[in-house]
Amino acid sequence: MGGHNPTEVQMSQLVLPCHSNQRGELSAGQLLKWIDTAACLSAERHAGCPCVTASMDDIYFEHTISVGQVVNIKAKVNRAFNSSMEVGIQVSYEDLCSGKHCSICKAYATFVAQGPLGTKVKLKPLTPQTEEEKIEHSIAAERRRMRLVHKDTIKDLLTRSTSNTEMETRDGSVVVPAEKTRVESVELVLPPHANHQGNTFGGQIMAWMENVATIAASRLCHAHPTLRAIEMFHFRGPSQVGDRLVLKAIVNNAFKNSMEVGVCTEAYDQEMSVSRRHINSAFMTFVVLDEEGRPRTLPMVVPQPGDGERRYREASARKKIRLDRKYVVSCKQTEVPLSVPWDQSNKVYLSYNNVSALKTLVAKANWVLAREKEKVQIYTLEEDKFLSFRIEMSVHISASQAFSLLSDLRRRHEWDSHYESAELVQQVDEDDAIYHVLSQTLSCENKPQDFVILASRRKPCSRGDPYVVAFRSVTLPTHPPSTNYTRGETLCSGFCVWPQSEEMSKVAYYNQATPGYLNYVTTNVVGLSSNFCATFEACEKFLLKNKDDLIARLQDL
Repeated sequence: MGGHNPTEVQMSQLVLPCHSNQRGELSAGQLLKWIDTAACLSAERHAGCPCVTASMDDIYFEHTISVGQVVNIKAKVNRAFNSSMEVGIQVSYEDLCSGKHCSICKAYATFVAQGPLGTKVKLKPLTPQTEEEKIEHSIAAERRRMRLVHKDTIKDLLTRSTSNTEMETRDGSVVVPAEKTRVESVELVLPPHANHQGNTFGGQIMAWMENVATIAASRLCHAHPTLRAIEMFHFRGPSQVGDRLVLKAIVNNAFKNSMEVGVCTEAYDQEMSVSRRHINSAFMTFVVLDEEGRPRTLPMVVPQPGDGERRYREASARKKIRLDRKYVVSCKQTEVPLSVPWDQSNKVYLSYNNVSALKTLVAKANWVLAREKEKVQIYTLEEDKFLSFRIEMSVHISASQAFSLLSDLRRRHEWDSHYESAELVQQVDEDDAIYHVLSQTLSCENKPQDFVILASRRKPCSRGDPYVVAFRSVTLPTHPPSTNYTRGETLCSGFCVWPQSEEMSKVAYYNQATPGYLNYVTTNVVGLSSNFCATFEACEKFLLKNKDDLIARLQDL
């Protein structure tokens, strides 16, 4: 057992009537304040100085919490980067009468450490101790990458979406002009709303935003809505004690059982100030539940021409992104189908899932050495439905060179006898590519297998991180299964390359085998060992043979 994480903060709050809404349930705004407070305290434990909320990832609320129940919040720093850090937050409720515990949500927040006069502070690295902490530490780098491209992902999908505003039709639905849901409210930032530096608590701003969003949602449905999700958002700048915050909300679009409310926060420092500072924008998803807890059918929204139509279209696009993201990212690995359809809207999240699955496998603690032959070590890991393999060896090649050579599946057949060929189907971006792979291994149908594989590559985020090349199956409409081949699938496999010196690297290949995968992946570990060793020795020869050619090509660029 590892030691207690020094950044961990636990908070328990009894839900009182003053914390509740008109249904006797904990208001989401109050919960957001508690979440932000616990996360901030965890961040400050690690930083040793004041910290401010920079962003909050998507939050999906699984249940409501009633008056008299206890909210338990656990927050701890997953990873520290230069001046920012990711804090993971777990929220559950406890019923004191029945003893029942239930998960409410899981959230990730980014905090920035601040020195005197708001200067950034360089953070010390965090060393994970337990298997869970090592997994979160490793995947934090991938979540950070996803945050940085989030805005571009939204923009890209909106660019690809139709510019026509197609109104949804629902029989018997009431139609409400979006303008009737508009809300504007002002708040004066007082000392209780701020931290010790005089900056407004991020959680307080989120609570005010949730309040006006709830009012806007209520004006559409004439009922008491329930907040189900908040999309990832960033704080664009601070506000201080004495600022006036103007909060605006409007229903952007109403779908059959849910609605999106857009909220904007601006700040100014005196009543007659002309310019306002944009503090934050967020998109919140609400539902209206009937007496049995099922979502009710909602009225339709008619957007105003111009900006209203733009918001309407963007809300539809964001709904697709939310569904894709929740489907790919939020599901447990065993619940995600082996081959997920790939398209532009989910490319970032499939890439995230691909790399995160491999990093999770790498961080597992119960690997057992099955065989060691000269320089090659073979490890196995047995878990529920999976038998995973790890084959590793040290190679006289730089990590960056090995990374470059191993990340191109078109060259895999040069050292792996199970591969016949690999065609580059689509170069998604600099880090991701999709290949159609033909295998020489015969299936139980006595036909060769083929695969459609997403290859995602990552360079180290910081010192100590490996180079990563992750593989997983996807489906593409341009490459349906063929009668000439048996379509194979891989859930999680790939390479990690750690630099040992400037000219030496540890190369490790991981494969999480599932029933129906390549025939040579079975529980017969002893019989497989020679095959694996021979393949990996061929891989070493391939790397050594081609590293000089690679250096020459790079020098010619």
